[in-house]
Amino acid sequence: MFSIKLDNDIVKEIKEISIDDILPHEKVIIDKKEVLKSNLKYKDEYLIISTILICSQSNMIIDGHHRYTALKELGYDKVPVTVVNYFSDKIITDENDTFSKKDIIYRSKTGDLFEPKSTKHLVFCNDKLNWFPITLISSWYNLKSKTD
Repeated sequence: MFSIKLDNDIVKEIKEISIDDILPHEKVIIDKKEVLKSNLKYKDEYLIISTILICSQSNMIIDGHHRYTALKELGYDKVPVTVVNYFSDKIITDENDTFSKKDIIYRSKTGDLFEPKSTKHLVFCNDKLNWFPITLISSWYNLKSKTD
């Protein structure tokens, strides 16, 4: 499932949730979002997409802001998420752990969003004893396409 070995308590579950229950903490790059949105406009019955990583306590997006925004603008009601134990010490906000996780969540709740790509969350791989981009713990998900 994942390309790196994690502690068992990091990934809580993979499921679909209401898109309205998710909170972004960063703005998106418009051009990147538009390209993604264009690529997601399939007419097939299913859309294969990687899950959006969210905090288990707040539903804040850890990784996947562009996927979230593209799916929202395309009218999806439910989106696939990987629910993560964000407060694990095996997850940091960037190489220097610059940002406070509590501050990131606070800003997501108040709508005071960071600029795009401000945080670059990393997760610790037990096998390689090194930090890797957290996006590696996203899973591919077969999402039923939105019918117009």
